[in-house]
Amino acid sequence: MADRRSILPTRRHVLAAGVAAAATLARPAILRAETPKIRIGFWPIAGGLPLYTGVETGLFKKAGLDVEAVKFASATQVVEAMIAGRIEGSANGTASAAIGLGEITSPGLAKIFCSNPSNKTYWLDEMIVAEGSPIQSIAELAGKRVASGPGIQNVTLAKVILEKNGIKDPKVIELPIGQHVPALAAGQVDAVYTLEPTGTIGRMKKAARVLEYGVISKYVLGDENLPWFGGSASLTSAFLAAQPALATSFVAAYSEAVAMVSTKPAEVRKYLKGYTSIEEDLVGEVPLPGFKLASDFSPTDVKAFQDFFDVFAARGIFSRKVDVSAMLYKA
Repeated sequence: MADRRSILPTRRHVLAAGVAAAATLARPAILRAETPKIRIGFWPIAGGLPLYTGVETGLFKKAGLDVEAVKFASATQVVEAMIAGRIEGSANGTASAAIGLGEITSPGLAKIFCSNPSNKTYWLDEMIVAEGSPIQSIAELAGKRVASGPGIQNVTLAKVILEKNGIKDPKVIELPIGQHVPALAAGQVDAVYTLEPTGTIGRMKKAARVLEYGVISKYVLGDENLPWFGGSASLTSAFLAAQPALATSFVAAYSEAVAMVSTKPAEVRKYLKGYTSIEEDLVGEVPLPGFKLASDFSPTDVKAFQDFFDVFAARGIFSRKVDVSAMLYKA
């Protein structure tokens, strides 16, 4: 049996503990409190570059923020995590329609503070085929095996593109984005609706070629010059309500990262490595999407975004109309 004296605190220990406790209580509260972690979900594509940049350059840390980039296999998983309260927001590149569906499932779920405008100038969306494929136009894909990235946004948009090219009742196969080029090279599919950097990776590896860029603006929105806001960065309303000052600081720091990506792309491209499947020798080749803060949206931008959401409402994928204006965070 243990000596009782060995397990009882001595007077010296009690006094020492009391002094330590008093010292802790005497510290300023700001030093005792830990900065809450801000967990931001991302889908591993080039669109998430502002998040990668903010983390890797220390922009968030300089702002006194503890930001964790959390990787998910699909945009749908990112939104599900937001609904469950496991993360505080999404990075650019997260499918906007997935966030829209989240709004329907959980009204008031999140606010969008930055989005990715893409069109014929800012390449992001594309239809690709195998390098040696004889296919020269999307209209030739009738009866062919066409794939897309995972999630309702990708599948729906791929079907609309095919329909607008005269293909009736198209079927689309869902594939993880990392499998798009290998599936084409192996002859498992004939074409893929995908997002950069897939087309660039396929071209550099001489395994695939781009059939057409900017397919959403052209075929879904009806004007190749209109911005397609296919991916968005957002914060949950719960986080905005619980930590308004922290949220404001995060958006400000994220905005700095967006500015850095826009003005110094050559310096930040290297951060694509590790966060995406892009290899080091390809980071300089990948076309970067555009980035636009919600506070800078023009009426034309809002309408284009709304028209995009209305496609999903018209097809019954959205059970009701989702008001884009109400979802924008304009700090």
